[in-house]
Amino acid sequence: MYEQVSHSLLNDILLNLDPKIKQQNIRYFYTRLGANFYAIHSLFETLYGHRDDFKEQAQCLVETMAKRYIERDNDLKHTDLEREKDHNWFLSQKWVGMALYPDGFAHNLPGLKSKLHYFQELGVNMVHIMPMLQCPQGESDGGYAVSDFKHIDERIGSMEELAELNTELKKREILLVLDVVVNHTSNEHEWAQKARAGDAKYQAYYYLFNNREVPDMFEETMPEIFPETAPGNFTWDEDAQHWAMTVFNEYQWDLNYSNPAVFIEMLDIILFWSNQGADIVRLDAVAFLWKKIGSTCQNEREAHLLLQLFKDCCQVVAPGVLFIAEAIVAPVEIIKYFGEDAINAKECEIAYNATLMALLWDAIATKNAKLLYQGIKSLPDKLERATWLNYVRCHDDIGLGFDDNDIVAVNYQPYEHRKFILDYYSGAYGDSDARGCLFGHNPKTGDARISGSLGSLVGLETALELNDEVKIDISIKRILLLHSLILSFGGIPLLYYGDEVGTLNDPSYLEDEGKADDSRWMHRPRIDWDKAERRYQNGTVEYRIFTALKKMIAVRKEIGSFADFNNRRLIQIENPHLLVFSRFDIQHHASHVWVVVNFDARPQYLDLSILEIHGTHASAHLKDLYSGDSPALFNQQLVIPPYHFYWLTNSGL
Repeated sequence: MYEQVSHSLLNDILLNLDPKIKQQNIRYFYTRLGANFYAIHSLFETLYGHRDDFKEQAQCLVETMAKRYIERDNDLKHTDLEREKDHNWFLSQKWVGMALYPDGFAHNLPGLKSKLHYFQELGVNMVHIMPMLQCPQGESDGGYAVSDFKHIDERIGSMEELAELNTELKKREILLVLDVVVNHTSNEHEWAQKARAGDAKYQAYYYLFNNREVPDMFEETMPEIFPETAPGNFTWDEDAQHWAMTVFNEYQWDLNYSNPAVFIEMLDIILFWSNQGADIVRLDAVAFLWKKIGSTCQNEREAHLLLQLFKDCCQVVAPGVLFIAEAIVAPVEIIKYFGEDAINAKECEIAYNATLMALLWDAIATKNAKLLYQGIKSLPDKLERATWLNYVRCHDDIGLGFDDNDIVAVNYQPYEHRKFILDYYSGAYGDSDARGCLFGHNPKTGDARISGSLGSLVGLETALELNDEVKIDISIKRILLLHSLILSFGGIPLLYYGDEVGTLNDPSYLEDEGKADDSRWMHRPRIDWDKAERRYQNGTVEYRIFTALKKMIAVRKEIGSFADFNNRRLIQIENPHLLVFSRFDIQHHASHVWVVVNFDARPQYLDLSILEIHGTHASAHLKDLYSGDSPALFNQQLVIPPYHFYWLTNSGL
C-alpha cells in the first residue's frame, strides 16, 4: 500500500543506508520491504512514534533486517521463494512433530543427529529442539533463562554441530523448530550485567526501579506465576541497587519493550536463528511482552502489535519461517495470537492448543466428554491460514485452563471441579491410579497445575508396579486414545519425547539442588535407549505403544480430510462418554472421516442415525481407517469398546 508519510521515511532510510548494504544485490529484500513497509511503519510508529529518536530507531530497524537478509544462505532464500508460492504448505496432514530436550533425548547435538532414523521410523518429520542456549547453572528454568542468545551450551553442542544436524534434517525432509525466549533474559546476560554496572542504555532494557513505589502499583493487579517458588513480580538486586521486574523467577529479568532498542535486538535474534536453518521459531511467553500499570500485564494490545511487527519484519527477511505463539492463556485470548484478520495469520501462524490439552486431561479423569465437548464448541474458529499445535503434554506443567462458563454449562462447580482434577492427578483421589504432583500451588486461591509424565498420569506406573495386566492394558489404551485425538483434531500434532515408548516419571531430579523445587523435572526425562529398544520386542509396553503410534501417524498422512482447513464439524450426541466429530476433504466434500472416542471404562453405543443425519448414507459399511476393520454393530448401533477410538469412513468411498 502506498502512503506518503511511510514511503517518505523509507526513501530517507534507503538514502542513508550503510554503504556496505547498498553494494549488495538484494532485489528480493527491497521488493518485500516496499510491500511491507506501510504496515511496519504503522506498527513501529504506534509503539514508538512519540520518541525523539524515532527516525534513528527506524533506520536501525531496516539496517538490521538488511544485514540479516544479506547473511541468509541461498538455500534458505530458495526455500523462502518456494513457500511464498505454496503459502498453505504447513496446513497439510503430513506434518507430525516431536518436542524434546537435546540432552535428555540423546545427550547432545551429535547424539541427536545419530538418532534421526528414530524420527523417520516413527513418522515424525518436525523436530522441536527446546532451549539449548547458555544458561546459568542451577538457575536455568529448563533452558528459558538465557544468558547468551547466540551461543549454544557447550555441553549440548556447537553452532557447527547444529549446522551439521540441520543439513541431515533437510536431507530427510524434517522441519527444525527452535525457541527464542522473547520476554526475558537471565540476570547473568550481558545486558543485565551492564545494567547492574550502571550503564543507562542497558538499564533501559529492563524494568528497574530504585524504590518500591512503582513496583507496588504493578503488584496491585499482576498475578503471581510461581507463587510457591517465586512470589511477587519484583526482585531486589543488591548489585544493581534496584528492584527488577521478574515475573517468572527472580533470576529472569523481564525485557522492556517500550524501548525500541529492545525490539530491534530481539528481532535480530529471531532472524539470527532463522538464518541457522529454523523452519519454525517458537516465541516463548508472548502473552507477557507488554507491561502496563493497572493491568494483569498479560494479553495487552501492544503485545499483539509487537508480534505483528515481528512477523512483518520476518516476512521481509525470511518469509518461509513460521512463528509459534507460546501463549498458555484463556481460550478467548489464545485465538487472538493468530492475529485478528479474516484469513491470514498476522501474528503467529501456529498456536498451542492449550485449551484442548487441558480438556483432554479432564475427560480422562471424569471418564466423560461433557466439558471437552463444551470447550471445543466454545473455542472460536481459527483463521484459514493458521493452525493449532495439538499436544497431550509438553515440558511444562498441565494447567486447568477451562473457561468457568463452560464448567457451569455442564453442571459442574468451577472451584470444586478443578479441585477434583488436581486431586485425581496428584493421587489424592481414591479411585485414581495417577502418579502426578501439584505444581505452582497457590494456598491463597487453591490454584495449582499438574506435573507428571503421560505414562504415570494415565496409571501406567501404578499398573507396572502392581504387575496388573488389565491396568497396563487400560493405561496403554488411554495413551493411544489421547494421541488419536491430537492426530485427528485438525492442526499439527506434537508428541512429547518419551511418550511414544511409555516413559514414566523420573524422580532423580530430587537429587539435584537446582531442580528439586521444580516438580516439572519429573517429566523431563533422559531417554533410556536400552529400554527404547524394547519397541522391537512383541508384547512389551514399548512395542505396543510405539507400534500403534507409528501406524496411527502413517494412516493420518494418507487422509486428506486431516489437513487443517477449518474442515471439522463437532457432532452433538446424547451419550456423555463419547466425543464425535467429522473431518472432510475440502476437495471431496463427500469424503468424510468420523472420529468417535469413548472415554469410559465400559462399552458405549452410538446410534448410526446420527451419522445418517450428518451425511453418511451407507453407515452399515463403515470402515475403521486405523485398524482396517469394520466395527461391531448391534441393532444398527455402533459399539465402541472401553477407552477406544475409531476413524470411520464409508468403505464404498
